[in-house]
Amino acid sequence: MFNAEGECGTGAVVPWADRLWVITYGPHLPFGSSDKLYEITPDLKQIVRPESVGGTPANRMIHTETNQLLIGPYVIDAERTVRVIPPNRMPGRLTGNARHLTDPEHKVYYATMEEGLYEVDLSDLSVTGLIQDGNKPKPGFSEESAPARLASALPGYHGKGLYSGFGRVIYANNGDRDKRVLTDPSTPSGALGEWREAGQDWQLVRRNQFTEVTGPGGIYGNSQPNKDPVWSVGWDHRSLILMCLAKAEGQQEATWHSYRLPKSSHSYDGAHGWNTEWPRIRDIGEDSLLMTMHGAFWKFPKSFSPSQSSGIMPRSNYLKVIGDFARWGDRLVLGCDDSANKEFLNVRKAKGSLAGPGKSQSNLWFIAPEKLESLGPAIGRGAVWLQDDVKAGTLSEPYLFAGYTHRSLQLVSQSDHEVEVVVEVDLQGDGSWQERQRVLLPARGVQWVDFAPTESGAWIRLKPLQDVKALTAFFHYRNEDKRTPDAADMFAGLAGPADLDVTGGVLLARGGEFKTLRYVLENRDGTRACYDLGSAFDLTAQQDPEGLAWTAKHAAIPENVLDHDEASLIYSDEKGRWRLPRGDAALDTSGILGLERVCREVCTERDLLNAGGTFFELPAENAGGFAKVRPVATHNRRIKDYASYRGLLVLSGLKAGAQGEHIVTSDDGKTSLWVGAVDDLWQFGKPRGIGGPWKDTSVKAGEASDPYLFTGYDRKHLTLQSDHATTVRVEADVSGTGLWVTYRSFDLKPGEKVEHEFPASFGAYWLRCVSDTAGVMSAQLKYE
Repeated sequence: MFNAEGECGTGAVVPWADRLWVITYGPHLPFGSSDKLYEITPDLKQIVRPESVGGTPANRMIHTETNQLLIGPYVIDAERTVRVIPPNRMPGRLTGNARHLTDPEHKVYYATMEEGLYEVDLSDLSVTGLIQDGNKPKPGFSEESAPARLASALPGYHGKGLYSGFGRVIYANNGDRDKRVLTDPSTPSGALGEWREAGQDWQLVRRNQFTEVTGPGGIYGNSQPNKDPVWSVGWDHRSLILMCLAKAEGQQEATWHSYRLPKSSHSYDGAHGWNTEWPRIRDIGEDSLLMTMHGAFWKFPKSFSPSQSSGIMPRSNYLKVIGDFARWGDRLVLGCDDSANKEFLNVRKAKGSLAGPGKSQSNLWFIAPEKLESLGPAIGRGAVWLQDDVKAGTLSEPYLFAGYTHRSLQLVSQSDHEVEVVVEVDLQGDGSWQERQRVLLPARGVQWVDFAPTESGAWIRLKPLQDVKALTAFFHYRNEDKRTPDAADMFAGLAGPADLDVTGGVLLARGGEFKTLRYVLENRDGTRACYDLGSAFDLTAQQDPEGLAWTAKHAAIPENVLDHDEASLIYSDEKGRWRLPRGDAALDTSGILGLERVCREVCTERDLLNAGGTFFELPAENAGGFAKVRPVATHNRRIKDYASYRGLLVLSGLKAGAQGEHIVTSDDGKTSLWVGAVDDLWQFGKPRGIGGPWKDTSVKAGEASDPYLFTGYDRKHLTLQSDHATTVRVEADVSGTGLWVTYRSFDLKPGEKVEHEFPASFGAYWLRCVSDTAGVMSAQLKYE
């Protein structure tokens, strides 16, 4: 799916009337765009509906009483007749639908990303404005018959979810117009709001970034709106937030309840809210619902409520950016946001002057439902407090405790006095809390709490018994990484460090109406050749000297992105200097085909980093940047370049004559490319490597080493050595925000090695070392 806009995301995917219906969206187009409504037949024929008017739509709902699908501005009946509410009659970026509060048989609500609210009669599609859309009106464009007069004062913008229940309409947005949101993920942003009747504005429920709003009724709406709960999921810079609106037995009014969950990926962070697309909670025909949020697939119980809150569990981590998904036959169909012409705020020195894809494009990803369990191993990081001042007796929000094998808690206090923290657990998720232990935090101290894998419980919460200054309570969770170091057979054709007979070159999706991927082959003798990869995965030689030269220039691989020394790999940018493990030392320098790509966006608004034989997920600078990088898989291959094309990942740097179902060979037989899904990368094997902050390094007394990556690896072993007696303090950045705490101090004797195995549950983003005295020292970690 292509458009002529700066981004082409998938807004909604819904099976209806023996077809799969899909809409795409551009980035900020409240008055229409080149985006389309697609009808897909059971034999996968794609029909572009002529009624398409585009925009930035992501709303969808099935209205049972009139037997119609609402998707974007389109209303589709059981005979597949499409009616349209054109943007001049209902302007705005349509983001959600909800059942009507007083006339659900005939009417529905539509909300926009800029807080607009409309009421639509589904018989004649007449539109009544209730709250104005926040976009500046386009002169001479509007033909609204009953425009809204009320301008919203709800904080935030960039709306995402809409739902109704308990006599109210619930709306979520996840951004803010404060300029600080472009750089600081901790800036207050977003809102969860409620609306009850015409003439009223949205009323603020909570000032945080929220996305999905739904309930057990899913895209149909709750069948018992005065009984069924309503859920909304969001986040802040600490962790994910889950809100539940529910009415207890005997209670007159429904009330909101809050919970917190860990984040798997930080690529969705950013106080502006642009990096999330549309997280969803949907029924895919299983016992539990499926939730997507911050790079994780989650099991979400259909009966979730404050009295039955157990059952939320991670299934796996993923790399794709998913806007919507649905079960269609025996497959799960995921609509993605794959490749944007405009990289928005996601710019960095490591990409050089690399041009963006010539045309925005995305695709549908069809997978077997069981594949949800076999992507990336689940990790989770998050806090209930992050350098927050907390009053004595304050209860934290419940934080997820179930679903992970290895779990630990890091407590940090900046108070000048001791603080006792009570740790409580809700074992069954029924709201019955019992004390687990008490932790004594020394003045300006740190305490690490380990939870045994056998320890059960649905939720955990904390309570300090004294006032605390800058209290941090940060959880690190992960499940077993059951992958081996061996790559799946699908990668057999990719060149290794020792291979000499290889082909490779640079890649760039073309613009205009070409809709091909340009591949410039770089031969060992310095000559080049030009190829195009097409929709039928036909790699054909092209005689296009001018186009070849343009691509070679605009897809050039920048020099000096990474550095290295004996200790490890080194990455530097405007914000700092970090160290990474090396998978194979032969990859420290370029191979026979010259420079190899280190950094590129292959999923919208986040980068894929290729360093030392390992692929890493790298968040945009506004989402934490390099400080929040995490490893995906170690490949130890000479990958020349990689790019996104038609929703697929394309790799260059293959052995000559390589063959396989993922390998496309050129029509002249001279070269080939690897083609697959970006989430195939997990099958390269477990992240691993060797390195550290020091190796025979001249160290100054009291000077901290460079940070060395720690998160995302399985078994971790440290070896320390010094040329003289000293004490080395190992420090951990527990939050990825520069909150350094002492892990442990080690006394070293001259020339003797000190070995240390980190506990399986200990988590941190980075490690660094500090020596009491100057000398020549080594601090090396082996990750297996």
